[in-house]
Amino acid sequence: MRNLSAAELLTAWERALGQSPVQQALVLLAAAYPEHSPEQLAQFSVGQRDACLLTLRERLFGSQLNSVTACPQCQQRIELVFTVPDIRVEPTMTDPIAPAGEAMTLTIEGYRVHFRLPNSLDLASIETITDVNQAREQLLRRCIQSVVREGANSDDGEPVNNPTPLPLPLVDAIAERMAEADAQADTRLALSCPDCSHEWRATFDIATYMAAEIYNWVKHILREVHSLARSYGWREADILAMTPTRRRAYLELLDHG
Repeated sequence: MRNLSAAELLTAWERALGQSPVQQALVLLAAAYPEHSPEQLAQFSVGQRDACLLTLRERLFGSQLNSVTACPQCQQRIELVFTVPDIRVEPTMTDPIAPAGEAMTLTIEGYRVHFRLPNSLDLASIETITDVNQAREQLLRRCIQSVVREGANSDDGEPVNNPTPLPLPLVDAIAERMAEADAQADTRLALSCPDCSHEWRATFDIATYMAAEIYNWVKHILREVHSLARSYGWREADILAMTPTRRRAYLELLDHG
């Protein structure tokens, strides 16, 4: 991973403008990981992608994350403060993150299923689906590579041409195995409401979070560029090349006349 300058981050934002959070995340990663092609980045598992985004976010804006949510029981507004290490899942030698294209096998409920981990292309395919069950079925259809019904006359079992719908216990088992192999893909925060003491787990999506955060950063940096360019006649490239501390120092001078 390479560090992105203010100019490079602004360019990445411009290229991603109008695209979905999934596509915006890939544009960001393409800028930060030039050693990987866009096609390779799109094939990263969702957990691998999110791990890269967390590292990039830490380098761009620091470790602390700030967010707001509402208690699902009393609707109380709750401000959240946590850090990247709080939600980063470190792969271990005993439980490594499997490559997204690597097939995994699960046998349950009389079926033997070969499947892979979801990637960004899979997420993009279900972005417009509002029904949760339909989205889940579409995701499974893309990730399941083959299904064999065991116990048939053939020693290898009987291939199932239409892998969905599958028995619910099998679907749940596949989802659980995916979560174990790619834990960073499903980041959840354990929350407790200070007013009603209700406890729940909230999903945190780093791709959506960074899309909003970079948008706010762009609005701020462009205001700074506008003020300095108008006052001093400097080029945008020269202003963006300055450190944030130096830009603020010049802006303070302007505020004080």
